[in-house]
Amino acid sequence: MPLIGYARVSTEDQTPLPQSQALKSAGCVEIHEEQASGGNRARPVLARVLERVGKGDTLVVVRIDRLARSLSHLLEVIERLDAKGAFFRSIQDPIDTASPQGKFTLQVLGAAAEFERALIRERTKAGLASARTKGRIGGNPGLRARDPAALRKVRLARQDGYMERLNGTAQDWVPQVRRLRPDMAWEDVLRIINAPLPQARRWSQSRLLRAVKAYVRDGFLPATVLGRAGRRETDDRLPAIIAGIKGANPDMTLQAICDRLEAMRERTPRGRSKWQPSSVKMLLERAERLGMLDRRE
Repeated sequence: MPLIGYARVSTEDQTPLPQSQALKSAGCVEIHEEQASGGNRARPVLARVLERVGKGDTLVVVRIDRLARSLSHLLEVIERLDAKGAFFRSIQDPIDTASPQGKFTLQVLGAAAEFERALIRERTKAGLASARTKGRIGGNPGLRARDPAALRKVRLARQDGYMERLNGTAQDWVPQVRRLRPDMAWEDVLRIINAPLPQARRWSQSRLLRAVKAYVRDGFLPATVLGRAGRRETDDRLPAIIAGIKGANPDMTLQAICDRLEAMRERTPRGRSKWQPSSVKMLLERAERLGMLDRRE
C-alpha cells in the first residue's frame, strides 16, 4: 500500500525536516510539507493531499497534532479517508486504521468525543436552569450585547457542530458526488444517492447542496463538483444514470441495478416501470461505447 506523508509546522522559523525524515524512514513514497496553524482546517496542502489519496493508500503523520488539533477534526479527516478506501497512520501514536488495534482505538476516540459532547450539553442545560432559578438570564453576556468576537465564536462552534453531523453521513453521498458531478444534473445525482437510503436518511436537493458547498469550502471536495452540468442528449440520460450506479459499485449485479432503478422510479426506455436485466445490460453497453464508464473508473 502506498504511504503518503504529511508534515506540518506552525511558523516560518520552524522546519519540517525532522518530520520529513521520520516519514521517509517509515517508508513514505511521497511527502507533503505545509506551514500553517494547527487550528486552521482550511489548509491548501492538506486539502490537495486528501483529494489525491486513493483506495489502498495510507496517509501518515509523525504525530496526531501535526494533522489535527481537535478530536473532531481528526475524526473528520479519517472519515474522508475511509470514504475513499484509504487509511491513516500516526507513527508516534497507537493509531493505524488498517489494523484491528488501530480501528479499536479510533472507535474509543469516537466514543470519547460523543461522551464529551453529551457532558457539554448536560452542563449547559444545568447552568441555564440554575440561572433561571436565581432570576438571571442564562447564556453568554457577549451574545446578549451582540459582541462581534462572541458572535464569531458561536458561529464557528455551530459550523464545527454541523461538520461533525455531516461527517456521519459522508459515506451516503460523498463518493457519488465526487464521481458524478458535474457530468450529471443534481436531480439525477440526488435520486441515485437517495435510492438505497431509508426514508429518514434521504436528502433534499437544498440540503445536499449545502453539504457539498461546506465540503468544497474545507477542501474535502474539488470545486469542480459545483460546476454547471452540461446539456446531455435525451438518449444518453439513462446510460449515464446506469453508469453512475454501476461505477459507484462495480460488483453490482444487473438485477440489483434493476431494483435500484425501480426504487428511483426511473422508467425504462419504453416507459415501463418494471426493469429487466437485459435492458440494463443494453444500456451499460451503450454507456461503455459512449465512454461513460471508462471516464469514471
